[in-house]
Amino acid sequence: MNILVTGATGMVGRNLLADPRAAGYGILAPGRSELNLTDRASCDAWFARHQPDAVIHLAAVVGGIQANINEPVRFLVDNTQIALNLFGAARANGVQTLLNVGSSCMYPRDIDGVLSLSMLLSAKLEPTNEGYALAKILSWKIGEYIRREDPSLQYKTIVPCNLYGLYDHFDAVRSHMIPAAIMKVVAALDEGRDKVDIWGDGTARREFMFARDLADFIWTWLPRIEELPDIMNVGVGEDHSITDYYRAIADAAGYTGGFSYDPSKPAGMRKKLLDVSQQQALGWSPPTSLDQGIRETLDYYRSRQTRNLTPD
Repeated sequence: MNILVTGATGMVGRNLLADPRAAGYGILAPGRSELNLTDRASCDAWFARHQPDAVIHLAAVVGGIQANINEPVRFLVDNTQIALNLFGAARANGVQTLLNVGSSCMYPRDIDGVLSLSMLLSAKLEPTNEGYALAKILSWKIGEYIRREDPSLQYKTIVPCNLYGLYDHFDAVRSHMIPAAIMKVVAALDEGRDKVDIWGDGTARREFMFARDLADFIWTWLPRIEELPDIMNVGVGEDHSITDYYRAIADAAGYTGGFSYDPSKPAGMRKKLLDVSQQQALGWSPPTSLDQGIRETLDYYRSRQTRNLTPD
């Protein structure tokens, strides 16, 4: 089976291809110069030439809170174009299987309980990443409508919780919370500072999963994709406060200083915890603990520092 993996150079894509099971497939991982997902003609020509049997769709324009605030048009328009072009070209060229990876930001803001699928499209989105969320919702709906017209096509969406891990972005603009926290804690440790700054008041709660575990889920269930529902959450099933994550990173790094908070900075949604009952019913759970995942991610970042490598 030949599988197109879009976004193969991103964090999830690199973890996916590093998994030994990837060697059992013909992996197609074109760069942007070969397959421009924002251009429909490029997509049609590439699919007609390579005829993949399946698609794992990871590609997206991504970034942290500040990047989403600064460039909402780009996050909405580019990601919408990617979804329209990819799904359209896949269907037109007879691709039977497409696993689309969504995002927990598809859920409404200000929900105190767990996020169940019935809540999608039920209320307002978090404004700091609304454009990205709308594009992700669109990609889910395209797949759903395609299956409504032709149920034989396995075009399905998984919605992972927040992710971190090896190959994550470590830079001041694009980093999400855990890599940003790792950079700040390591810098404070190296510079002998006794305080690390945290955006917000530290009480917002998040659910984070090691990216390698999402790769494990994908390789476990792609061959059995017909057993998956049209859309499902994939996560850890528990959340922690932002301060808890900083403390876990500090403990792993050997940092004994404290934290200072800046409530004037945006902190995003107050809580994001996915309902993973469908995942549990399948008998799958993430194999990596938070402490282990943070240690591996910290070691990865430290190794890049040592070798003076640029951020991923």
